[in-house]
Amino acid sequence: MNTPQTGATGEFGKVGVLFGGRSAEREVSTMSGAGVLQALQGRGIDAHAFDPAQRSLAELAAEQFDRVFIALHGRYGEDGTLQGALEQLGIPYTGPGVLASAIAMDKAMTKRIWLADGLATPKFEMLHPGFASARVAATLGLPLIVKPAHEGSTLGLTKVTEIEQLPAAYALAARFDRAVMAEEFIAGMELTCPILGYGDDARALPVIRIVAPDANYDYQNKYFTDDTQYFCPSGLEPMLEREIQELALASHRALGCRGWSRVDVMLRAADQRAFLLELNTSPGMTSHSLVPMSAKVAGMSYDELCIEILRMAALDLTPSQDWTPNQA
Repeated sequence: MNTPQTGATGEFGKVGVLFGGRSAEREVSTMSGAGVLQALQGRGIDAHAFDPAQRSLAELAAEQFDRVFIALHGRYGEDGTLQGALEQLGIPYTGPGVLASAIAMDKAMTKRIWLADGLATPKFEMLHPGFASARVAATLGLPLIVKPAHEGSTLGLTKVTEIEQLPAAYALAARFDRAVMAEEFIAGMELTCPILGYGDDARALPVIRIVAPDANYDYQNKYFTDDTQYFCPSGLEPMLEREIQELALASHRALGCRGWSRVDVMLRAADQRAFLLELNTSPGMTSHSLVPMSAKVAGMSYDELCIEILRMAALDLTPSQDWTPNQA
C-alpha cells in the first residue's frame, strides 16, 4: 500500500474534499463534506470542495490534489468506482481501497465473506421478481427485513411483520436497487463501532448504543431529528463491549479495509449474541453522525478525527517504484 508524498503547502499539500455526488445519499454527503471541509480549513489545511456530480474526472485531475478526503456516501463514491478512478489518477484517498469498497457496498457479498470467516450475521436471501413470499417467510421467520443490497442509510428498508407485506416491501427496495435482500430480523440492541487503521494496526473506538423512537432507526431518525438517543459510553459491560469491538475489528479486516469504517451490529436480547449487519466504508460526518461521537469519547475532537483520517490517505494498486512496463 503506497502512501502519499508530502505536498508543497504543508504535510498534506493541496487537499480535495469530495462530497455531494449522484447517489440517493447526496443530501447527507453534502452535510458530511461541509463539516470536513470546515474542519480542515480551520486547521490551516489547503482544502477545496469538489462535487463529482457537477465536475468531471478531467477537472479532478486538473486540480492536482495531493490527496483527497472522500465524504461521498452510497454509489459512485463508496462502492469502489471512484476509488478506481483515483487509483488511475494516482491521487491518494481516504477510506478502503477499490476491492474493499466494492465488497462492503454489496451487502450479500459482505455477508458471504463474513460467513466464510465464521463471523455471525443474520440469515438472508436475495429476492427476485416472482419470489414466493410464503417460502421466504418460512425460511427467515417473521418479522424480517427487506432492503436494497447496494444502498445505505436505511433507504428503501422495510420491516415486514406479515407475509402480505412482502410484495410492497420488495417494490419499495427495488426502486433503489435491482438487487433486493430479505434478512432475518434480530430483536435486541442496536450498536455501532467505528474502526480506524489497517490490518493489525486497526483499532476500535468506543461502541455506541442507539435507541430510536419505536425502534425505528430510519433515514429521518438518523439525520434529521433529535428523537433518537445515542449512548456513548454504551453502558455495556466492559467484557461485552470488548467482544463487540473485536467482532467489528474482525469484520473490518475480513474485507481488507484500511483507513476507517463503521460497523453496525445487533445484540440479540434473547442470548446476548452479536450479529454483524453491515460495514460502512465512508461513514457520515454530519452533526448527527456516529464516528465523531465515538471519537470524542475516545478523546479526539472532530477536527483531529478528520486530520487522522486524512493522514491515512493512500493508494492500494499503484505498482512499486522499481516496476517498468517491460516487466509486465
